[in-house]
Amino acid sequence: MLRRFSVDFAIFSMLVDAGLVMLALRLASLLRPQLNEIFPFTRPVTGVPPIEGLLYPTFALVWVGVLILFSVYDGRRNIRFVHEWGNLTLGSLLATVTLAGFLYLTFREISRAMFLSFAALAYGMMLGARLLYWLYFNLRTRNRAQVRRVLIVGAGVVGKEMANNIIKYGSVGLSLAGYLDDDPQKRKDPLVRGNLLQARQVILNEGVDDVVLALPLRAYNKVNQLSAELHDLAVRVWVIPDYFALALHQAKIEEFAGMPLIDLRAPALDEYQRMVKRAFDISVCLLLMPLALPLMALIALAVKLDSPGPAIFRQQRVGENGRLFWMLKFRSMLPNAEQMRQVIEKMGPDGRIHQDKRKPDPRVTRVGRILRRSSLDELPQLFNVLRGEMSLVGPRPEMPHLVDQYETWQRKRFAVPQGITGWWQINGRSDKPMHEHTEDDLYYLQHYSLWLDIVILIKTLWAVLNRKGAY
Repeated sequence: MLRRFSVDFAIFSMLVDAGLVMLALRLASLLRPQLNEIFPFTRPVTGVPPIEGLLYPTFALVWVGVLILFSVYDGRRNIRFVHEWGNLTLGSLLATVTLAGFLYLTFREISRAMFLSFAALAYGMMLGARLLYWLYFNLRTRNRAQVRRVLIVGAGVVGKEMANNIIKYGSVGLSLAGYLDDDPQKRKDPLVRGNLLQARQVILNEGVDDVVLALPLRAYNKVNQLSAELHDLAVRVWVIPDYFALALHQAKIEEFAGMPLIDLRAPALDEYQRMVKRAFDISVCLLLMPLALPLMALIALAVKLDSPGPAIFRQQRVGENGRLFWMLKFRSMLPNAEQMRQVIEKMGPDGRIHQDKRKPDPRVTRVGRILRRSSLDELPQLFNVLRGEMSLVGPRPEMPHLVDQYETWQRKRFAVPQGITGWWQINGRSDKPMHEHTEDDLYYLQHYSLWLDIVILIKTLWAVLNRKGAY
């Protein structure tokens, strides 16, 4: 029986997808004569066009190979269906373009209408197969056929966070069996099944499949003892090092100078994700530049005519991993606006400086008010993106004096490149006061994908057109 997210299921999915690609190619050839009636602009075809036998395995290998590159078969990256759907969509688009180029260089006699119908059929059938997979496994999970029972050793902060994640991802087949803890106060929790000495008994009574050791550093002498006691039981033992609490965003175990070390500043994006994100940023910027450059020239002229001072305003901001850089904007304020900062900043009851963006800012010029309402003052940041200092999408770069007031958990937002727009902006933009959007930034870190970047850019355009939350 195939288990979800197992290696066997990944191989099974590859074989099914390869079969569906070949089936789609055959169906497209059979349906090609009917396309004459549906699309009158297609070249008339009287019979079923022949297809070289070599194309069937070639198309299957290329399509599945591209999906492998997009991590479609990696269960850990596709815990939710929307993640797998996004990766499948992007991978299918690249596979379609790749195969189109292959046909152009080789079998140019293949009908373009037939090829497009093939691509649509292949994508539709693979998406349908995944809907069936998810429906099947969700039904099995509800019937408790594939549920893995997880026991957490340690009911502290780390253990509770692990339990929340197990409950959050219960649909993937995880169930919380409870905790073990030696602290008498924590044992008042009904989910605490006993102390560490009762581990074997609880594991057998609760039918535990996985044991997660989430003990603080002071109790790590018990880790060796407990793991030794469980060596003969059919359970998997996992350890959450207490050092992970010190991580900026996430920690990874990597080899450094020939030794396995924990990287507490591991970036939120892996090398592949970073490469794709950077390529996407550069491509979009280069596509926008022919339109943006003439518009920026007109805006610069308007700013200069409206008030004295430079057209471009440079301000130091905090970027990825806390690196400082100079962010570019069209000047929308008076030249001495920095010296008048106290006009809109006030000390809140929490002891932090807050910017009141809801009342009129006397520092803003006439042209600046228009630029801010339309968000056109952000256009020069395209150059920051091209220079690699920013990304199109990401947490908004903050001013250093505000970052100095951050709590440790808020600094996790700097684990990715800072962006022109982001999840916070499309969920309120400037409507939200300063310091109250970090949760939105952390949501972006935890759910990053290229598809999410595309969605945010589309929603940003809609928010700008509606002038929602711009000041």
